Amino acid sequence: MSNQQTEKIKVLVIGAGPAGMMAAGAAAENGADVVIVEKNQRVGRKLAITGKGRCNITNFCDNETFIAHVTANPRFLYSAVNRFSCYDTVAFFEDRGLATKVERGNRVFPVSDKALDVVDTLYEYLTELGVQFIHQEVKGLLIENGSVKGVRLQDRDLLADKVIVTCGGMSYRATGSTGDGYTFAKSAGHTITPLLPSLVPLTAEDEDISAMQGLSLKNVRLSVIDNTTDKEVYSDMGEMLFTHFGISGPLVLSASAHMRAMSPGRYTAYIDLKPALDDFTLDKRILRDFAEFANKDIINSLGKLLPKKLIPIIIDRAGIAQHTKCNTVTASQRQSLLSQIKHFSVKIHAFRPINEAIVTHGGVDVKDIDPRSMESKLISGLYFAGEVLDLDAYTGGFNLQIAYCTGRLAGESAAQSD
Repeated sequence: MSNQQTEKIKVLVIGAGPAGMMAAGAAAENGADVVIVEKNQRVGRKLAITGKGRCNITNFCDNETFIAHVTANPRFLYSAVNRFSCYDTVAFFEDRGLATKVERGNRVFPVSDKALDVVDTLYEYLTELGVQFIHQEVKGLLIENGSVKGVRLQDRDLLADKVIVTCGGMSYRATGSTGDGYTFAKSAGHTITPLLPSLVPLTAEDEDISAMQGLSLKNVRLSVIDNTTDKEVYSDMGEMLFTHFGISGPLVLSASAHMRAMSPGRYTAYIDLKPALDDFTLDKRILRDFAEFANKDIINSLGKLLPKKLIPIIIDRAGIAQHTKCNTVTASQRQSLLSQIKHFSVKIHAFRPINEAIVTHGGVDVKDIDPRSMESKLISGLYFAGEVLDLDAYTGGFNLQIAYCTGRLAGESAAQSD
């Protein structure tokens, strides 16, 4: 692009993440000349690190299941996901040569297990369509008489008939998600709902948690109780881990999406370390181990049942001296031990910072966005898609699907409108 713009662009997309690239591609497929403005020198930087570098592309499920896994404003997404479903996403990548596979929980990954292959597929898709890339930072929107006219770059104004904002949220700031889209939206008169971390690790108040740093647990059940109502807000089985600050891992990230009004002490997480065993069966198992190690200290008798790092903490929480001989443990002490194994508690203090969250909860208020097109109801020709909107979901590929389907709908709508 030259410094002196001679022709107005039909569609300009701000941000080359999954929503932006899908929007640009959909617009180009519908005959529009398209420019993506991306401040990073590489596209899809956040996408390239998702799923620990593997990229959980989407979830292989029907539309109703998808909607059921969206935690913020699910109804808003009916039009978008009906136009571009999870199955359509899989077909999109497969048709472009990216082989996929379905894993536990219907999570879809590239067969290569490389997120960069997902990024490359999207980039090649756009270059084949003739989409142009400008690597600069957008300073603001150009708006006149209730219509968008383009964007202001560092060195010039760039005119466009339609502008699609796909800047992402506030999570993983190093990848470029620095909240620019919220600034643009505010300048256009849009409301930004409160921004909170979602799918984020949790800090704990318990002093003994740090002693378990690095301990990974598999096949456990995690339940979260809201202490203000005594109601369970989350419960599921899977994997989690202890960190120096508290707890993390897939179960914890999913649980965080249910803990909206966070405050110190409001929530307590309970871990069932042996969910496959009921109390009676577990008690028999403990008795069997105690019989085998009858003359040993209890601290040395639970290695077959529990991870090493957990043993002293569970014994202490059960109120049993670590050097108590197994053949002297009372029935009430054994019951206390069993209770700790089935209901190991973690007092939640807070979310980790939003920069460590997978997605941002909150964003551009969807009440001022047309769900049939993703166009602003306030400014003609201005569209929003992806994480910048007040839309988020559980883990499992659902958040990326939000990006794809809203991006495609915005791109199609922008290209087809007058």
